[in-house]
Amino acid sequence: MTTAADDARIRVMQGFTAAVAERGYAATTIADIVAAARVSKRTFYEHFPDKEACLLATYRASADRLERMLREAGRQTGDGWRERVHALVTAYLEALDAVGPASRTVLVEVQAAGPRAFRMRSETQDRFAALFVELVESDPALPPLTPALAIALVGGINELLLHVADPYTRDGEPFTSLVDTVAEFASAVIGRGNSTLHPGNGGGSVPAKRS
Repeated sequence: MTTAADDARIRVMQGFTAAVAERGYAATTIADIVAAARVSKRTFYEHFPDKEACLLATYRASADRLERMLREAGRQTGDGWRERVHALVTAYLEALDAVGPASRTVLVEVQAAGPRAFRMRSETQDRFAALFVELVESDPALPPLTPALAIALVGGINELLLHVADPYTRDGEPFTSLVDTVAEFASAVIGRGNSTLHPGNGGGSVPAKRS
């Protein structure tokens, strides 16, 4: 059960994501956030000392939600590693589509919001990368996946998402349009160096970015 204070905090964070989706983090003001949230500035400052704190809380909540969904997807799949990769990718992209404006905070704005946000993003990338490392460690037939290579895999996936699904205008393809392509990319990295680990035919292509 949530309290009135919890509800107000959630409204502020939702207002933050809406304002940032429209204006970008740098241009967004406290006035923009409270207007989008339909709360007073007093309510904002009861929960956050400044805009950066609101960004960090919003990013943390979104990242935690994504990780929970990914772990749940991993538990529900069968033993095949390709199926688990596909399930993880599908859960990640479906979650990004579901959070709407918050996807811009997760993928874009946090990268240029200062050292605290940068460190939080790095920690989150490590957590997501660890999911792939755990997947590989569960199958002795797979070659080892180092933490550095896992980070590169997560970074490559996110870069692909930015290329296709424009987080500023949201005029691009939905994130889920990339499920097969991203799963193929992840499988190629995870099963590298062993032709018996790869499917016999090729996978998806990158949808063209809309003009």
